[in-house]
Amino acid sequence: MYSFEDFKGIIARLRAPDGCPWDREQTHGSLRDCMIEEAYEVVDGIDRYEKTGSFENLREELGDVLLQVMMHSQIGEEEGIFTIEDVIHEISEKMVRRHPHVFGEAEAKTSSQVLKNWDEIKKQEKGESSVSESLISVARALPANIRAQKVQKKAGKAGFDFQNMEEVLSKVTEELSETMEAWESGDRKQIEEEYGDFLFSAVNLSRFLGVNAENSLTNATDKFISRFKSVEAAASLKGRSVSEMDIDELNELWENAKR
Repeated sequence: MYSFEDFKGIIARLRAPDGCPWDREQTHGSLRDCMIEEAYEVVDGIDRYEKTGSFENLREELGDVLLQVMMHSQIGEEEGIFTIEDVIHEISEKMVRRHPHVFGEAEAKTSSQVLKNWDEIKKQEKGESSVSESLISVARALPANIRAQKVQKKAGKAGFDFQNMEEVLSKVTEELSETMEAWESGDRKQIEEEYGDFLFSAVNLSRFLGVNAENSLTNATDKFISRFKSVEAAASLKGRSVSEMDIDELNELWENAKR
Protein backbone atom coordinates (compact mmCIF):
# COMPACT_ATOMS: atom_id res chain seq x y z
CA MET A 1 0.00 0.00 0.00
CA TYR A 2 1.30 3.46 -0.90
CA SER A 3 2.25 5.73 2.02
CA PHE A 4 2.00 9.50 2.44
CA GLU A 5 5.71 9.77 1.61
CA ASP A 6 5.13 7.70 -1.53
CA PHE A 7 2.38 10.07 -2.61
CA LYS A 8 4.57 13.10 -1.97
CA GLY A 9 7.27 11.53 -4.14
CA ILE A 10 4.79 10.81 -6.94
CA ILE A 11 3.73 14.45 -7.12
CA ALA A 12 7.34 15.64 -7.02
CA ARG A 13 8.13 13.24 -9.88
CA LEU A 14 5.20 14.54 -11.93
CA ARG A 15 6.48 18.10 -11.44
CA ALA A 16 10.10 17.20 -12.27
CA PRO A 17 11.74 18.52 -15.47
CA ASP A 18 11.25 15.12 -17.10
CA GLY A 19 7.81 14.61 -15.57
CA CYS A 20 4.31 15.26 -16.91
CA PRO A 21 4.00 18.34 -19.21
CA TRP A 22 0.52 19.18 -17.88
CA ASP A 23 1.43 18.88 -14.20
CA ARG A 24 4.59 20.96 -14.73
CA GLU A 25 2.55 23.79 -16.28
CA GLN A 26 0.23 24.19 -13.31
CA THR A 27 0.35 27.16 -10.93
CA HIS A 28 -1.59 28.13 -7.83
CA GLY A 29 -3.84 30.22 -10.08
CA SER A 30 -4.43 27.59 -12.74
CA LEU A 31 -5.45 25.06 -10.07
CA ARG A 32 -7.94 27.42 -8.39
CA ASP A 33 -11.05 26.12 -10.14
CA CYS A 34 -9.87 22.52 -9.71
CA MET A 35 -9.84 22.97 -5.94
CA ILE A 36 -13.38 24.38 -5.99
CA GLU A 37 -14.67 21.54 -8.17
CA GLU A 38 -12.98 18.84 -6.10
CA ALA A 39 -14.31 20.30 -2.84
CA TYR A 40 -17.86 20.21 -4.22
CA GLU A 41 -17.38 16.66 -5.40
CA VAL A 42 -16.40 15.70 -1.84
CA VAL A 43 -19.64 17.27 -0.64
CA ASP A 44 -21.52 15.20 -3.22
CA GLY A 45 -19.67 12.13 -1.96
CA ILE A 46 -20.75 12.93 1.59
CA ASP A 47 -24.37 13.23 0.46
CA ARG A 48 -24.17 9.87 -1.31
CA TYR A 49 -22.67 8.25 1.76
CA GLU A 50 -25.40 9.68 4.00
CA LYS A 51 -28.09 8.35 1.66
CA THR A 52 -26.66 4.98 0.67
CA GLY A 53 -23.87 4.13 3.10
CA SER A 54 -21.53 3.66 0.12
CA PHE A 55 -18.15 5.19 0.97
CA GLU A 56 -16.10 4.43 -2.15
CA ASN A 57 -16.96 7.70 -3.92
CA LEU A 58 -16.28 9.76 -0.79
CA ARG A 59 -12.88 8.09 -0.35
CA GLU A 60 -12.01 8.76 -3.99
CA GLU A 61 -13.05 12.42 -3.87
CA LEU A 62 -11.14 13.03 -0.63
CA GLY A 63 -8.09 11.70 -2.48
CA ASP A 64 -8.68 14.24 -5.24
CA VAL A 65 -8.75 17.07 -2.67
CA LEU A 66 -5.55 15.70 -1.13
CA LEU A 67 -4.04 15.79 -4.61
CA GLN A 68 -4.85 19.49 -4.84
CA VAL A 69 -3.30 20.16 -1.43
CA MET A 70 -0.15 18.26 -2.42
CA MET A 71 0.10 20.00 -5.79
CA HIS A 72 -0.11 23.45 -4.18
CA SER A 73 2.42 22.38 -1.55
CA GLN A 74 4.81 21.03 -4.18
CA ILE A 75 4.55 24.26 -6.16
CA GLY A 76 5.11 26.19 -2.92
CA GLU A 77 8.23 24.13 -2.21
CA GLU A 78 9.56 24.76 -5.71
CA GLU A 79 8.97 28.49 -5.22
CA GLY A 80 10.75 28.33 -1.86
CA ILE A 81 7.77 29.71 0.09
CA PHE A 82 6.33 26.68 1.94
CA THR A 83 6.28 22.89 2.00
CA ILE A 84 3.68 20.25 2.83
CA GLU A 85 5.43 19.93 6.20
CA ASP A 86 4.80 23.64 6.81
CA VAL A 87 1.12 23.15 5.93
CA ILE A 88 0.80 20.22 8.35
CA HIS A 89 2.70 22.06 11.10
CA GLU A 90 0.55 25.18 10.79
CA ILE A 91 -2.80 23.35 10.89
CA SER A 92 -1.56 21.26 13.83
CA GLU A 93 -0.59 24.41 15.72
CA LYS A 94 -3.99 25.91 14.95
CA MET A 95 -5.88 22.86 16.22
CA VAL A 96 -3.93 22.85 19.49
CA ARG A 97 -4.33 26.62 19.89
CA ARG A 98 -8.07 26.61 19.20
CA HIS A 99 -8.76 23.69 21.56
CA PRO A 100 -7.44 25.01 24.88
CA HIS A 101 -10.09 22.91 26.65
CA VAL A 102 -8.32 19.79 25.32
CA PHE A 103 -4.66 20.81 25.15
CA GLY A 104 -4.69 23.53 27.83
CA GLU A 105 -6.35 24.59 31.05
CA ALA A 106 -9.55 26.14 29.67
CA GLU A 107 -12.95 24.52 30.13
CA ALA A 108 -15.74 23.96 27.63
CA LYS A 109 -18.54 21.63 28.65
CA THR A 110 -20.77 22.17 25.59
CA SER A 111 -20.39 22.50 21.82
CA SER A 112 -21.73 26.06 21.98
CA GLN A 113 -18.98 27.03 24.43
CA VAL A 114 -16.40 25.40 22.15
CA LEU A 115 -17.64 27.46 19.19
CA LYS A 116 -17.67 30.66 21.25
CA ASN A 117 -14.09 30.09 22.36
CA TRP A 118 -13.12 29.19 18.77
CA ASP A 119 -14.52 32.49 17.46
CA GLU A 120 -12.74 34.52 20.14
CA ILE A 121 -9.40 32.82 19.49
CA LYS A 122 -9.89 33.27 15.74
CA LYS A 123 -10.49 37.01 16.20
CA GLN A 124 -7.30 37.31 18.23
CA GLU A 125 -5.30 35.38 15.64
CA LYS A 126 -6.50 37.54 12.78
CA GLY A 127 -6.15 40.75 14.79
CA GLU A 128 -9.78 41.72 14.12
CA SER A 129 -10.56 44.79 16.18
CA SER A 130 -13.98 45.55 14.70
CA VAL A 131 -17.11 43.77 13.48
CA SER A 132 -16.47 45.16 9.98
CA GLU A 133 -13.12 43.40 9.83
CA SER A 134 -14.84 40.20 10.89
CA LEU A 135 -17.36 40.56 8.05
CA ILE A 136 -14.66 41.35 5.50
CA SER A 137 -12.77 38.21 6.56
CA VAL A 138 -15.58 35.95 5.29
CA ALA A 139 -14.18 34.47 2.08
CA ARG A 140 -15.61 36.20 -1.01
CA ALA A 141 -15.13 33.00 -3.03
CA LEU A 142 -17.78 31.18 -0.99
CA PRO A 143 -21.12 30.44 -2.70
CA ALA A 144 -23.22 33.59 -2.39
CA ASN A 145 -25.88 32.03 -0.14
CA ILE A 146 -23.31 30.65 2.28
CA ARG A 147 -21.33 33.90 2.39
CA ALA A 148 -24.47 35.96 2.99
CA GLN A 149 -25.59 33.66 5.81
CA LYS A 150 -22.17 33.80 7.51
CA VAL A 151 -22.01 37.60 7.25
CA GLN A 152 -25.54 37.95 8.64
CA LYS A 153 -24.76 35.58 11.50
CA LYS A 154 -21.66 37.56 12.46
CA ALA A 155 -23.57 40.84 12.33
CA GLY A 156 -26.34 39.26 14.39
CA LYS A 157 -23.87 38.22 17.09
CA ALA A 158 -22.82 41.87 17.32
CA GLY A 159 -26.45 42.87 17.96
CA PHE A 160 -27.28 44.11 14.46
CA ASP A 161 -30.21 41.89 13.55
CA PHE A 162 -33.96 41.73 13.15
CA GLN A 163 -35.88 41.22 16.36
CA ASN A 164 -38.56 38.87 15.10
CA MET A 165 -39.98 37.03 12.09
CA GLU A 166 -42.42 39.84 11.32
CA GLU A 167 -39.56 42.27 10.74
CA VAL A 168 -37.80 39.79 8.46
CA LEU A 169 -40.91 39.14 6.37
CA SER A 170 -41.55 42.87 6.11
CA LYS A 171 -38.02 43.38 4.77
CA VAL A 172 -38.42 40.58 2.22
CA THR A 173 -41.67 42.16 1.00
CA GLU A 174 -40.04 45.60 0.87
CA GLU A 175 -37.08 44.34 -1.18
CA LEU A 176 -39.36 42.44 -3.57
CA SER A 177 -41.37 45.61 -4.12
CA GLU A 178 -38.21 47.61 -4.82
CA THR A 179 -37.05 44.92 -7.25
CA MET A 180 -40.31 45.23 -9.19
CA GLU A 181 -39.99 49.02 -9.25
CA ALA A 182 -36.46 48.67 -10.64
CA TRP A 183 -37.73 46.25 -13.28
CA GLU A 184 -40.39 48.75 -14.33
CA SER A 185 -37.70 51.45 -14.65
CA GLY A 186 -35.71 49.30 -17.08
CA ASP A 187 -32.42 50.30 -15.42
CA ARG A 188 -30.29 47.13 -15.59
CA LYS A 189 -27.85 48.25 -12.92
CA GLN A 190 -30.66 49.13 -10.53
CA ILE A 191 -32.48 45.87 -11.28
CA GLU A 192 -29.37 43.85 -10.40
CA GLU A 193 -28.78 45.83 -7.21
CA GLU A 194 -32.36 45.54 -5.97
CA TYR A 195 -32.57 41.86 -6.90
CA GLY A 196 -29.39 41.30 -4.91
CA ASP A 197 -30.96 43.04 -1.92
CA PHE A 198 -34.02 40.81 -2.27
CA LEU A 199 -31.89 37.65 -2.32
CA PHE A 200 -29.92 38.88 0.70
CA SER A 201 -33.15 39.43 2.64
CA ALA A 202 -34.39 36.00 1.57
CA VAL A 203 -31.23 34.45 3.03
CA ASN A 204 -31.95 36.35 6.25
CA LEU A 205 -35.38 34.72 6.25
CA SER A 206 -33.73 31.30 6.04
CA ARG A 207 -31.78 32.09 9.22
CA PHE A 208 -34.94 32.93 11.11
CA LEU A 209 -36.63 29.81 9.75
CA GLY A 210 -33.67 27.79 10.97
CA VAL A 211 -32.85 26.32 7.55
CA ASN A 212 -29.73 26.36 5.39
CA ALA A 213 -30.27 28.62 2.38
CA GLU A 214 -27.77 26.77 0.18
CA ASN A 215 -29.22 23.33 0.96
CA SER A 216 -32.79 24.58 0.54
CA LEU A 217 -32.07 25.95 -2.94
CA THR A 218 -30.21 22.76 -3.90
CA ASN A 219 -33.18 20.64 -2.79
CA ALA A 220 -35.63 22.90 -4.62
CA THR A 221 -33.58 22.54 -7.81
CA ASP A 222 -33.53 18.75 -7.38
CA LYS A 223 -37.31 18.79 -6.92
CA PHE A 224 -37.76 20.85 -10.09
CA ILE A 225 -35.62 18.42 -12.08
CA SER A 226 -37.58 15.44 -10.72
CA ARG A 227 -40.93 17.01 -11.62
CA PHE A 228 -39.71 18.08 -15.04
CA LYS A 229 -38.61 14.51 -15.65
CA SER A 230 -42.18 13.38 -14.87
CA VAL A 231 -43.60 16.02 -17.20
CA GLU A 232 -41.31 14.88 -20.01
CA ALA A 233 -42.23 11.24 -19.40
CA ALA A 234 -45.95 12.11 -19.49
CA ALA A 235 -45.50 14.03 -22.73
CA SER A 236 -43.64 11.07 -24.21
CA LEU A 237 -46.57 8.76 -23.36
CA LYS A 238 -48.71 11.08 -25.46
CA GLY A 239 -46.25 10.66 -28.33
CA ARG A 240 -45.00 14.23 -28.03
CA SER A 241 -42.00 16.17 -26.75
CA VAL A 242 -42.24 19.04 -24.26
CA SER A 243 -40.98 21.47 -26.92
CA GLU A 244 -44.08 20.68 -29.02
CA MET A 245 -46.57 21.47 -26.23
CA ASP A 246 -47.96 24.88 -25.33
CA ILE A 247 -47.64 26.31 -21.82
CA ASP A 248 -51.18 25.34 -20.79
CA GLU A 249 -50.53 21.69 -21.63
CA LEU A 250 -47.21 21.77 -19.81
CA ASN A 251 -48.78 23.37 -16.74
CA GLU A 252 -51.39 20.62 -16.62
CA LEU A 253 -48.69 17.95 -16.74
CA TRP A 254 -46.73 19.89 -14.10
CA GLU A 255 -49.70 19.93 -11.72
CA ASN A 256 -50.14 16.20 -12.28
CA ALA A 257 -46.46 15.69 -11.43
CA LYS A 258 -46.87 17.71 -8.22
CA ARG A 259 -49.82 15.55 -7.18
